[in-house]
Amino acid sequence: MAAPNKTKAVKKAGAPGSARERVERLVRLAKRSGAVDVKAIGSDTVFTATWVRLKCQYGCGGYGGCLTCPPHSPTPETTRRLLDEYETILLVHFAGGRDVRKVIAKLERAAFLDGFYKAFGIASGPCYLCDECNLESCVHPHEARPSMEACGIDVYATARANGFPIEVCRTRDAEQNYYGLLLVE
Repeated sequence: MAAPNKTKAVKKAGAPGSARERVERLVRLAKRSGAVDVKAIGSDTVFTATWVRLKCQYGCGGYGGCLTCPPHSPTPETTRRLLDEYETILLVHFAGGRDVRKVIAKLERAAFLDGFYKAFGIASGPCYLCDECNLESCVHPHEARPSMEACGIDVYATARANGFPIEVCRTRDAEQNYYGLLLVE
């Protein structure tokens, strides 16, 4: 008796619809979850640079304070290799104080359950899921994701290259733009 065709079994595992239809469902879910806009982009429009991670080390009080930040997060080189393994990436735009981390984790789970088994989310800013991070073992592994900045992603260049607004906020009360990535397939 011949072994079952594993490729066909994998294709049947996800929710119904083409990959494009499933990505469109993720876009709708992101918008229902508070995203201002979402765009499918290529990995070549996500920019990584060593200086970004240095800004975390020499400019952010959270450096070394949680497992999602440097030196625990992926290096820019690792991030570049990771990004290049994906053809479809969703750049998710948020305004104001929306909890990007929780929405990105929700999208990652939805993508995985819809058959995108490689789905991985990258959030923005420091992780605030705990008052103090347990540096031995994350107590929120289903929601904790590294930030784009912590991974060495130049968020400004990435947002601008994909037609999204982003500016340096000169005052605390200025409307800020936040971004997250969902690596889909």
